Amino acid sequence: MCGVLGIAGTKDVIQDLYDGLTVLQHRGQDAAGIVTYDRQFHIKKSSGMVRDVFSLQSLLRLRGCLGIGHVRYPTAGCNSEVEAQPFFTYAPLGIAMVHNGNLTNADELSHQLLHKHFRHLNTSSDSEVLLNIFAIALEKQKPVQLLPEHVFRAMRFVFRTCKGSYSAVALIGRYGIVAFRDPFGIRPLQIGTRETPKGIEYMVVSENTAMKPLGFRFLRDVKPGEVVYIDQQNILHTKQCAQGRLTPCVFEWVYLAAPDSLLDDVSVYKARVRMGEALAAQVRRAKLKIDSIIPIPDSSRAAAAGLADKLGVRYREGFVKNRYIGRTFIMPGQRIRKRSIQFKLQTIDLEFRNNAVLLVDDSIVRGNTSARIVEMAREAGAKNVYVASASPPITRPCPYGVDIPTFEELVASHNSIEEIREIIGSDALFYLTVEDMVRAVQHGSGGVKRLCTGCFNGRYASKEITDDMLRQLGLAREANKEEALPPLAQETILLH
Repeated sequence: MCGVLGIAGTKDVIQDLYDGLTVLQHRGQDAAGIVTYDRQFHIKKSSGMVRDVFSLQSLLRLRGCLGIGHVRYPTAGCNSEVEAQPFFTYAPLGIAMVHNGNLTNADELSHQLLHKHFRHLNTSSDSEVLLNIFAIALEKQKPVQLLPEHVFRAMRFVFRTCKGSYSAVALIGRYGIVAFRDPFGIRPLQIGTRETPKGIEYMVVSENTAMKPLGFRFLRDVKPGEVVYIDQQNILHTKQCAQGRLTPCVFEWVYLAAPDSLLDDVSVYKARVRMGEALAAQVRRAKLKIDSIIPIPDSSRAAAAGLADKLGVRYREGFVKNRYIGRTFIMPGQRIRKRSIQFKLQTIDLEFRNNAVLLVDDSIVRGNTSARIVEMAREAGAKNVYVASASPPITRPCPYGVDIPTFEELVASHNSIEEIREIIGSDALFYLTVEDMVRAVQHGSGGVKRLCTGCFNGRYASKEITDDMLRQLGLAREANKEEALPPLAQETILLH
């Protein structure tokens, strides 16, 4: 999970890119980067949050009416600041790219790039692999003048070659912006438009939560296997370049996306409310005396509200969140996650003292955070602490870009629900079923017929996923983390 953004404007787009990435910060807090173009490429990228990476001096330098940006979530290929996005290649034409997702055949493609196409890869990132595959496909055509059909022909090759998840935005020097979504539409990608006195401007972005603050009107989702090309005159060209079958990642609605986003015509907020409502039947059957339902902020609030409403139990805020600490799930490394939870949440003791409370979380991944939160509730004086997860047990890794790399790290992969209850120390534990989760997302939407639920039940979007592949991906990611390179800041101007 990362956040990608591209803008084709009629004036310098750096302020919109900076503000847009700030809105997308929930999708990645590990690194950020921007490329703009005005007869040359201007690049700034580094580790850290958006506000830390870009100074006023660097923003003033990033000139141009075309630009792309990225916020990084640490998964495969995140060893150093060198691996922050965007990535860039000089040939052909000069191409920069940002990518959200994970190529499942990245190792095979890396070998081909080196030994067949003699292209050097400077990092272990699959995003650099995707960029080079696209560059090769364009270069083979040797276009005198780049036309939409050249872009679409190149993308047919990319879709045939690259497996896994990829929502990507590329900036081609002098020519425009290309955006595309893999044939399953696993990760989100959306188009927006804005009218100005100088003409129409376009935005391509992971989530439309970034559109309204910048004055863009949401146009639609990019379809699976579709390619969007915005040329140098800001004319929009689109083409279906691969047979698509929409199978988005259900975890986008569970946790990853912002609550005010609308993904594939499904409201993230309403889906989460329905997940909470679906939990009510299980909790009711347990016949527990519950004084209040308390969400674990922030992404579980909607589910907790839905559950409280259905049960007729009061909803209360019992935790105060320090907003200057990032999302612990997407922090790199368990040691950092465990330390951060100590500072991230504080209890409102009056809401716990002598009460039986039902804590609602969006998911339980490793179990460490849940155990600490249950402990905090007891320290605050709760007489009974129950826990409900607004998603099913996560039993398997995600090969598509969510940091769930190994079976061993997942508490539900080798423990029963009763064993998990004992591990986290709660008096009762409830999980949403896969069926109820899927219904919560599909309700009211005619477009989302299938969902990737692989991390819950092994039903992945694409057929190449095997247990052996998942274990190898997990080992590779752990090796990458252990072999991390020393930090190296990147602030360069690349001439075209």
